Amino acid sequence: MKSKKITVGSMFAGIGGICLGFKQAGFDIVWANEKDAAACKTYRHNFGGTYLVEGDIKILDKTKIPKFDILTAGFPCQSFSVAGPHRGFNDARGNLFFQIVEVARIIDPAVIFLENVSNLIDHNNGRTFITIFNALSEIGYILRYNNLPSNEYGNLPQTRNRTYIVAFKNERICNMFNFPSPIELTTDIFDIIDKHTKQKDIYYYTNKNDAFYKTMVNRVKRTDSIYRVHDSGIHIAKNRTCPTLTASMGTMHNRVPIIIDDFGYRRLSIRECLDFQGFPKEYTFPNGTSIEQAYKQIGNSVCVPVVKRIAEQIRIVMEVCDDLQ
Repeated sequence: MKSKKITVGSMFAGIGGICLGFKQAGFDIVWANEKDAAACKTYRHNFGGTYLVEGDIKILDKTKIPKFDILTAGFPCQSFSVAGPHRGFNDARGNLFFQIVEVARIIDPAVIFLENVSNLIDHNNGRTFITIFNALSEIGYILRYNNLPSNEYGNLPQTRNRTYIVAFKNERICNMFNFPSPIELTTDIFDIIDKHTKQKDIYYYTNKNDAFYKTMVNRVKRTDSIYRVHDSGIHIAKNRTCPTLTASMGTMHNRVPIIIDDFGYRRLSIRECLDFQGFPKEYTFPNGTSIEQAYKQIGNSVCVPVVKRIAEQIRIVMEVCDDLQ
């Protein structure tokens, strides 16, 4: 096994979910960038993050970014999500993908790792993905991609299917790479949720005169399941899983999944949401983080164990090659 350290730089780092997965797989994070000040505060609280550059990637001097072996990016997904307006590259957030291409052109990493919504491949009748594929191919990368649901690949009982792209400069390394195989889901939702311990009052719905409360009690009946809240209403989550956690949890208080515990109707707690994303118990939010910001940051993050398993597969193929490029 190689003794050489394999280094990682992360764009759109958020609260560090992708960085954490790669760190758990044995990689060294040497540079990261995030625009959102609250997310940067959370990142530094958990990683130290002296290498974290806070600011808009569009205006940063990319020639000052240090060299690294792997570029990772969970680039903004709202433009491509089935839950969003589907504007894709017509949206400024969608256009941020080309910032990844620009950084890759300058840094020339051996591998690029990208995470986005499952709809990315089919968005705009496949034209969006073709654009991504061609842009990376034009700067010398060979792509592998797959959709990996967290309940099948991360032992996490959350319904969260994501597209993962791994692009290689070296064709031999690419041909050796395989995405991880499915694993058995052994974690139950009530391994994460404790229905018998009262949570903070802020999580409970108590205003019986509120219109949402009246709708909720008519829909939320079972104590053995989690309920999803969406524009279409309140629905029970399938297969005893947690519905997809989204950033809208932080902007609309009634978008957090609902359960009935021994003390009433409540939202999933911040800790439970972190656990459904696979963050370790020692991962916390800094003092002063609002509950809205915490929910938003979790919804914008990733399923850490799935990222870790893909990163481990990347490490396997990189360690058997003398030349990372």
